[in-house]
Amino acid sequence: MEQDPTPRRLSAHQILQAYERDLALRRGFSHYTVTAYVSDARSFLLFLGALVSGHESVREPNEHSEVQKQQDAASPEVAPMDLTLLDLDDVRSWLASFPPQEAKATLARHTAAIRNFSAWLFKQGLTERDAAQNLKSPKVHNRLPRVLNQSQVALLLQRARERAESGDAIEIRNWAALELLYGSALRISELCALNVQSLIPDGTVRVIGKGNKERIVPYGVPAQRALMRYLEVRHNLEKEPTTALFLGARGGRLNPRSMRDVVHRAASDAGLPDVAPHSLRHSAATHMLDGGSDLRSVQEMLGHSSLATTQRYTHVSAQRLMGAYRLAHPRA
Repeated sequence: MEQDPTPRRLSAHQILQAYERDLALRRGFSHYTVTAYVSDARSFLLFLGALVSGHESVREPNEHSEVQKQQDAASPEVAPMDLTLLDLDDVRSWLASFPPQEAKATLARHTAAIRNFSAWLFKQGLTERDAAQNLKSPKVHNRLPRVLNQSQVALLLQRARERAESGDAIEIRNWAALELLYGSALRISELCALNVQSLIPDGTVRVIGKGNKERIVPYGVPAQRALMRYLEVRHNLEKEPTTALFLGARGGRLNPRSMRDVVHRAASDAGLPDVAPHSLRHSAATHMLDGGSDLRSVQEMLGHSSLATTQRYTHVSAQRLMGAYRLAHPRA
C-alpha cells in the first residue's frame, strides 16, 4: 500500500484528527478503543511539545524566530510538529513519565496504543522510522475477574427485581440491564451501545463487539421479562427522541461508568463481594461451561476471535471440579 501524501509537518491537532479518522473509519475500531488510542496519542504529542527546549529529535533548531518559538510553545496543538527523527528513546521517556505505581495492565495498554500510533505515523510519512516497533510490553498476569457462583448471581438479580417493584424507571432499567448483562454475557460497552432495534423478537439481541464485529446473542426468559417491563417505562427517562436502549437519568444513552456504579451498588445491596461488570460476563461463561456447553458455543456467544481466550474459563471450571472432587470423593 502506498503511503498517503501527507505533509511531514502537521500540527498536533491535524495529526490527531487524521489518526482518529483512520481508526474509526478505515480500521473500524470501537468508539471506546478509538477514544483510548487518541487520548494516548494526544498525551504523547503534548509530552513531546513540552520538550521543545533541548529536544532536537522532535523539533528542528533555529527554524523559527524567538517570537515564533514562543507562540509555538504556547499553542502546541496549532504549531507544526517535526516528528521526522522520532525514536525509541522518545517513546520510552513518555512511558517513564507515568506514575511509578501505575498498574502493569495500564502500562501495557499505553504500550499497545503507542505502538499503534508510531506505526501509523511511519506509514503516513511523518517519521523516518517506526519508533516503537521494538518496544516490549510489560508482562501482565492474566488473572480472571472474580466469578460469582450461580446462587450469588441469582441473589443479585432477585434483589434488583425487588427494587424494580417500586415502579421507579431507574430501578427497572437497572434490573433489565443486569439481567441482560449476565443473561447474554455482554461486555459493558456492548450493553451501553445497544439500541431499541437491537432487540430481536425471537429472544436474541444484535451486538456490536470489538472491531465493529456483529454477533447475535440469545437471552433467557428472566431477561425478556425485565426488558419488557423496562420498555413500558423507558419513555419516562427519554427527554428527546433517541434510539438508545438503556437511558441515563438525563435522558441520554447510559454510559459505561454509570453502569459500573449500578453493578457495584447491586452487589453491595445483595450483600455480595464487590464485583465489576466484567465479572458477570465471566460468571455467565463459567456457568455455561459448568452446565455442559461446548467451548465453541461459548466462544461464539462471547465474541472472542480466538478460542484460546475462551479457554481461560475452563481453568475456573477445572478448579471448581477439583474442589468438589476433594470434598466429595472417598478416594480424594
